[in-house]
Parts: sequence; structure tokens; C-alpha cells
Amino acid sequence: MADSNTTAGERGTTTISDTVVAKTAGIAAREVKGVHALGGTASQMMGAVRRRVGGGTDVTQGVSVEVGQTQAAVDLSIKVDYGEAIHKVAQSVRDNIIRTVERTTGLEVVEVNIQVTDVYLEGSDDEEEEESGAKQSGRSLA
Repeated sequence: MADSNTTAGERGTTTISDTVVAKTAGIAAREVKGVHALGGTASQMMGAVRRRVGGGTDVTQGVSVEVGQTQAAVDLSIKVDYGEAIHKVAQSVRDNIIRTVERTTGLEVVEVNIQVTDVYLEGSDDEEEEESGAKQSGRSLA
């Protein structure tokens, strides 16, 4: 994974770090209706612990990127709200990430790979367990 993206201009260079691209992609993914959370079970539990100790929300949770000189690739995992068309949510996430990252960084997004790790059932104990850092119920769809 590259540490930064450097673009040479007429009067200097602009460097865009992997962190900037990852944060931009994470925020763009969360904007899509039907995305309940980013990250798999382990990263969601770590996020819950981080929030409990006052660490705030990590917008890069579940997001990894590779950034080159002019291009970027994004991999992310999401948890989708039950009842949503998963393939449509994934496509909307992909489109929003591409549009947002390209608009804000000027990099060409060559791919966005999405892994749907779980489905959120409203009223399930998943949220309470995530907040307490306790063991997940293990409910998922194969």
C-alpha cells in the first residue's frame, strides 16, 4: 500500500495520503441509504470499544485503499439493513465512493470492492452488544 499520492503541477506538487482517500471513501459509503455500518464483526467490536473509551468514531473502519500516482482502489466491508436490496445498496455505495473520491481528490478510482459481512435486523441485540463490546450474536446470512 502506497503512503501517499504526489501530483506534479506547474508550481509544485500535491500529495494526497492514503488516509485522506480512506476517510473520504468511508464517509461516502455511510451516506448511502441501507448501509448500517462499515467493517466486519471484529472491527465493529473494536469501534465500540474505541467509542466507549472516548476515542470517537473511526470513519476508516472497514476501509482499505491503495493509492498510486493518479489512481486509487478501495476495498470495504459493510453491514446492510435488512429488507434492502443488497446488490443495489452495494452498487450505490460503489457509485458514491467513485464520484466523491474522484471529485475531491482528482484521482481516478479504478475499482471499489465491497464485501457484505452481515445484515442488520432492527430490534436485534447486535447494537447493544456492539456498544458493550460483548460477543456478537453471530446472526448473519450465508
